[in-house]
Parts: sequence; C-alpha cells; structure tokens
Amino acid sequence: MTKILRIATRKSPLALWQAEHVGNMIKQHWPDLTIELVPMLTSGDRFLKDKLQSIGGKGLFVKELEEALLDNRADVAVHSMKDVPAALPAGLELATICKRDNPFDALVTRDSFNLETLPLQSIIGTTSLRRQAQLLAIRPDLIIKPLRGNIQTRLNKLNNGDFDAILLAVAGLQRMNLQEQINEILNDKIMLPACGQGALGIECRVADNNIHQLIAPLNDSLTATCVYAERQVNAILGGSCHIPLAVYCYAVNAHQLVLRAKVMTTDGQTIIADSQSGNINEAVSLADKCAENLINQGALQLIAQAHDHL
Repeated sequence: MTKILRIATRKSPLALWQAEHVGNMIKQHWPDLTIELVPMLTSGDRFLKDKLQSIGGKGLFVKELEEALLDNRADVAVHSMKDVPAALPAGLELATICKRDNPFDALVTRDSFNLETLPLQSIIGTTSLRRQAQLLAIRPDLIIKPLRGNIQTRLNKLNNGDFDAILLAVAGLQRMNLQEQINEILNDKIMLPACGQGALGIECRVADNNIHQLIAPLNDSLTATCVYAERQVNAILGGSCHIPLAVYCYAVNAHQLVLRAKVMTTDGQTIIADSQSGNINEAVSLADKCAENLINQGALQLIAQAHDHL
C-alpha cells in the first residue's frame, strides 16, 4: 500500500482548504498515510483579468492538475466539481465524489440588501453566464460586470465599491468561514445551481488500484449519482462556461430523484427548462430524457447563439 499520497491542487486559499480537508478525511481511514499537497498555478488562475469564456473555459482550472496526474507528479487531484469539464483526458477518472455541501448561490451586498430590495441598476459582479442569465430574468434592470479572482479578492472589490453586490457559491464561503458575509441564499426557485456545484471530486489514474482503495471510503453514493446525472445533461448539451446552463439533481426521499435543468440566453429573456423525477436507479435515463426534452425545445439553437455572441 502507498505510504505517501500526493494531492494536486490549485493554489487559491479555497482550493488549498479543500485539498487539505480531503487529505484529513482520507487520513481518518488510513492513519499511517502521509499526505503531501502539490499546489499548482493553473492557466485559469494566471489569466484572471480575462473573461473565462474568452480564454478557453473552465477546463483551464483543472488542466495542469490532470497533467500532473498523467506525469505521475501527483496521485490524486481534488476539484470543485463545477470546474470539471464534461470530458476527462484518457487514462483519468473521477473515482470519488464526496458528500455535497450547500449547492446554492449567495448574494453578497455592501449594504443589507437582498435581491428584491437592491436599488435599480445596481452593479452586480459575476463572470458566470448562468448566474447572469437567471439574475436578469428576475431583475432585468441590474447591470452585470465581470468579476474574477479568489473569494477574498472578490469580496475586497465589493468592499472597495467596484460593485453593489456579487454572487458567490455558498459552499465556498462556508468552507472559508465567511458565511456571515451572505445577505441572501438564492434557492433553486430563484437560481438553479451549476452542474456539480457544492461537491468535491477526486480524480486519479484509471489503473491505479492502490489509490482507488485509499479514496473509496470518501465516496458518497447519493451525491455521486446526482452529480453524474447533472454531468450527463451537461455532456449531451456540450455544456461549458460558454453557455448559460443550470442543472441540479437532488433526492426527495431515499428512492426518488428530481432533476431540473435550464438553458438560457445571457439576458435571461429566453429560458428553456425541463424537470424529471424518478427512481434513484434511473438517474442516467432521467438525464437523457431531460437533455432530449431541452433539445426538442430548441436548447441547441440557444447554445449556438450563445457561442456566436462570444
């Protein structure tokens, strides 16, 4: 059995926290294991001033970590699942999906406003087309401006007066112990989450049975079922951060799942939506049916339009 486990991670404070958190959970099952973090600067981190869409999308946050796995410079990589593209490089797999934390988005404002009470034409910071579209669907008066950087950088820009409010993932704020910054948690009726949001995934080499054994106890089967269903919808629709796509799967009881998805125009004025529910064992077919219904309603045309506007 391996004595040292090398975890590839981005260098941001949140990514380091997540890698350390996963390392600590692994050590609870294998106390004699030594955990080593392998922090890396990814392309996505290097090009912070650019819009994510214009520099190649969210795969830029995992590319270098995956190269480290393929080159055997690391044994596993820990990712926020919403950063992981639909297709993985040959030889790698998502072997473990950890129990999901809060999947929703948070509105953080300088004053004690919520989405309803924000003044007309407030400036909102987000680079996510999914967040932008759903926000403008409810409040078309709001002015959306791009905002990138780690959580603290974004909060600093808000506090410096660059924005009236910003949107961040609840899970990230909670992990950084910044939950008191949240003015409003936007539930899925207001803002459907991104594919995989709130879940951490562990990627490793396909043939690495030793490593699979070490990380297997961290897999949460319900979270994994839901996240894989979301990723299936995402994959069929060619999902990337280039398109405003929201998809969220959750259990209503021990046996039943609900899967909801939306494809939107960036101004939020056109929304194509579908909802499926069924047995937990039917997750993949629910995803297929959901994607098929969205396509039948014209989702691929909306996606093509979104690409044309980049």
